[in-house]
Amino acid sequence: MTERWAATVGELLAAHDEDLRTESELDGATDITRIGPLWVGRYAERGFVTYRNLDGVDGVELAGLIQAAIEHFAADPGLVSFEWKTRGHDAPADLGDHLSAAGFVADDPETVMIGETAVLARLSSELSGVLIRRAGDTGNLADDVRRVGVLHREVFGPGSPDMDAQLLAAVADDPEGNELWLAEAGGQVVSAGRLVRARGGRFAGLFGGATDPDWRHAGIYRALTAARARAAIVLGAELVYAECTEFSRPILERAGLVAVTTTTPYIWRPPSL
Repeated sequence: MTERWAATVGELLAAHDEDLRTESELDGATDITRIGPLWVGRYAERGFVTYRNLDGVDGVELAGLIQAAIEHFAADPGLVSFEWKTRGHDAPADLGDHLSAAGFVADDPETVMIGETAVLARLSSELSGVLIRRAGDTGNLADDVRRVGVLHREVFGPGSPDMDAQLLAAVADDPEGNELWLAEAGGQVVSAGRLVRARGGRFAGLFGGATDPDWRHAGIYRALTAARARAAIVLGAELVYAECTEFSRPILERAGLVAVTTTTPYIWRPPSL
């Protein structure tokens, strides 16, 4: 990373907490509500809980705050689930235990990584026999979204949620803030990922990364990251961030992103589901 952002991981983490939590995480949400330090929003059938920090809440008071969030969503008969998004550097350290005791189920943890767009943009996005482009560039955005959805379900399993309609609406309604990028080989979508501009302007997020298992270890995801970094510069973003699985973290580390914390989603579902 360049000198501008090479000082400390702590500075990157502080920028992350300032720009990417609370309101930024609830872009596009409906029925946004405040419950103490919590920011609570709704996305169709699913809810989401975020916060900058928990204001020192602990013990019995923390259990009450968690119960208040549950009661908020449990009162909605159309709710399928809601996510309480935790970070590894947050206090109290036993937050996960409190959530589990309240009926939440922890999903797989991911690593939050940050990198400078100017550094990532210098990587090559040229691969023989592979075309990397922004969805809709050929004129059929809906078909591009559909084909990326097919890839996602092949990679993540048939039980993964069908987000095609939601993704199409996001990209179509805000093309400057939500970009879908894909890599094609032989007419087949073999990798894809989104670029989302964050509130505040310093960051753009790398989301939804997926690569066909038969095409992994060929440099495609790295090239897709470079293409999105150049697009992030056009959006005015100095930094990009990603929440990485074990598959993408090594690639992004080699590309120049730095691990700053972890995030673990805790999911609550109504007892009847």
